[in-house]
Amino acid sequence: MNENADPAEIFRQESAELLEQLEQALLDLEQSPGDHDLVNTAFRALHTIKGSGAMFGFEQVAAFTHEFESAFDRVRKGEAAPDHELIAIALNAKDFIRSQIERPEETDAVIGVCILADLRKLFANADARAPFEAPPASETARSRAPATWRLSFRFNKDVLVNGSNPLLLLDELRGLGDCRVTVHCDRVPPLAEMEPDACYLEWEAVLTMTHPRSAIDDVFMFVADDMELKVEAVDAVDAVDVAAAEASAAAPETGAPAPQAAASAAPAHPDRAGAAAETSTKRAGSVESSTIRVPAERLDEMMDRVGELVIAQARLTQLASAGGGTKGVAEEIERLTSALRDAMMGIRMVPIGSLFGRFRRLVHDLSRDLGKEIDLTTAGEETELDKTMIERLADPLVHVIRNSADHGLEDSKTRVAAGKPPAGRISLMARHAGAEVLIGVSDDGRGLDAKRIRAKAEESGLIAAGAVLSDAELHQLIFQPGFSTAKEVSALSGRGVGLDVVKRTIESMRGSIDIATQLGQGTEITLRLPLTLAIIEGLLVRVADARYAIPLTAVEECVELSEADATRSRGRSFLNIRGELVPFLRLRELFDEPGEPESHQKVVIVAAADTRVGLVVDQIIGSHQTVIKSLSKLHADVPSFSGATILGDGAVALILDVPHLIALGQAREARIKSSTPEFA
Repeated sequence: MNENADPAEIFRQESAELLEQLEQALLDLEQSPGDHDLVNTAFRALHTIKGSGAMFGFEQVAAFTHEFESAFDRVRKGEAAPDHELIAIALNAKDFIRSQIERPEETDAVIGVCILADLRKLFANADARAPFEAPPASETARSRAPATWRLSFRFNKDVLVNGSNPLLLLDELRGLGDCRVTVHCDRVPPLAEMEPDACYLEWEAVLTMTHPRSAIDDVFMFVADDMELKVEAVDAVDAVDVAAAEASAAAPETGAPAPQAAASAAPAHPDRAGAAAETSTKRAGSVESSTIRVPAERLDEMMDRVGELVIAQARLTQLASAGGGTKGVAEEIERLTSALRDAMMGIRMVPIGSLFGRFRRLVHDLSRDLGKEIDLTTAGEETELDKTMIERLADPLVHVIRNSADHGLEDSKTRVAAGKPPAGRISLMARHAGAEVLIGVSDDGRGLDAKRIRAKAEESGLIAAGAVLSDAELHQLIFQPGFSTAKEVSALSGRGVGLDVVKRTIESMRGSIDIATQLGQGTEITLRLPLTLAIIEGLLVRVADARYAIPLTAVEECVELSEADATRSRGRSFLNIRGELVPFLRLRELFDEPGEPESHQKVVIVAAADTRVGLVVDQIIGSHQTVIKSLSKLHADVPSFSGATILGDGAVALILDVPHLIALGQAREARIKSSTPEFA
């Protein structure tokens, strides 16, 4: 662990995982209210947040979570059913805890009071509710035969400095059953040598309880690394005699009056039993974790170093090809660089299931807000994607899922009338396709109505009345800013500020969007994304004296520009590619390069979202391992370029923004079709 790490930040990171675990358990519990393992999972997450919060100074978090935990304990004991109403309140409580941790200064405590009031009101009416099936007898503490345990434990001297209070842990032990405690003062030094913040006491206890043995471990779960604990079973018949003998033996030796009374001096307040951060339980049979937490900044820095190594390797390869005696070394460095690159990219890769899990809550809330039955299914959760991509995908997918739930899915009555199941289905899918990752969001709703989209686009002035557009081109209009077919503005839709954000974000990640729809059957929106934003395979081309890189995933083919096509009117720049007209852009003209075009120009056909455009270049140099560098703030808004890379000779090559160039080609094609009778 980083010694300079902020303890509060460590707690926030740990609590984020626990809150995610809590949310998933609550959502699963709503579907399977009889699953007591889920109840225990949720309860353990709350207990851990409570203890860690008290240790790190988040007293309000600990206090609220303690109240929430106490209420939820009634569910664990079988006194209340985890129905839809209780789960809704519990999810609100989880959101409030997250807000207390992440934005404590902005969190209104009144919200927490209201949530707890809702819980108390719900339990006050518990007698009028259907009784909940209690856990099997073997799993409940109430039906378990009493067992007696003898505990002996001592803490490290600095346990108090770390924020823990042994007396409060003793109170938690007493809460488990009949507990007789003996304190030993053998380690207490003379007063002159005593450190005021050190703990010198040792304890022994005889505990008779109906809880399982693991309940004792739960009491000390936060201080397992700061103590020595021994637990052994004791015959219940001899338990009282053992405790009495130990107490009488301890008193004369220590001279401590009423040790049991001293041990219980503090009032019971178990929610303040703190813990050291990131402790691991040292018990027999425990398995150490095979993973570590690595700061994202370190991964980014390492990736930059890998990028520099790739550039150095490219320069060495160029020197070797010039006739030097370093060809063998260059090949070895190339092999090592490739292996290091793949290993580094593997470290950055995370399963997309970590992202998919967030949307269960979203769909749950959308189902409630829209009054629609919605089922969410996922596939391909193990598909890995760069961590940066995962972070940037969250907002676009939220917009797409909300759009599917609001616009795509019909209400239950309409679905049944159409012969569909009453519950609508939204599916999330992810899979690898070559050097890309495909993420699909599909629904079985009403599908896209091309006629309605056309009417709205003409009304909004996005297209000319009567313009000739294919259905695929019409479907892409839903990503235009301000476009919406909603008849009324609601909290979820109607202002046309959702899908255009999706398009901008995906294109900024060098991705594209495909739409497949069938009227009355549903819609699938597929996001095509590169595996990483750091290093890509590119096609290096030359235009005049400048070199440019084109992402290889967007390249379909390369063709020769015939003399007839080259001399054709500049206003009608089309190629006939196997019977299909493909517009092309002359990059010399687009980039205002001086001089006349060279003979035997080449055309690179690029594609995105079922649309193809040709890019006319002077020379195709070949494939190139492209390390992407961001443009400066001064050049960030320059169109047609998404970044830059450094070549083997140290020169800079700009990376072409394929979606932007395709949009230029589409605009040119639309102008030609609308102004030329031949295309009308």
